[in-house]
Amino acid sequence: MSPPPRPPGPERGVVRLLNTAGGRVLCLAGEVDAASVDSFVARYGREPMPVDGIDAGSVTGLSLPAVDLVLDHLSAAERAGRTVRVRRSPAVERLLGPGPAWSTRS
Repeated sequence: MSPPPRPPGPERGVVRLLNTAGGRVLCLAGEVDAASVDSFVARYGREPMPVDGIDAGSVTGLSLPAVDLVLDHLSAAERAGRTVRVRRSPAVERLLGPGPAWSTRS
């Protein structure tokens, strides 16, 4: 017997830190809410990790804690003199605009 289908509703987003051939990447996807960010922080801690890229190309929405998380990682990279590749979805671009922190698009 298969489980009953899930009722329609907003899909929760995810935040993960992936080690890739191109370096460490902060990946966000879906509707990234406060619970998604809390789950990430519980796993990796509150301090921004050194990242080589941020992939937000599959994001459909960002909560304020998600915006803060991304900007914290970008600020930490800038202070360390690192360049971070950023991929953003149209939803992220509408929310944050094409400012300097989001100027790199893959």
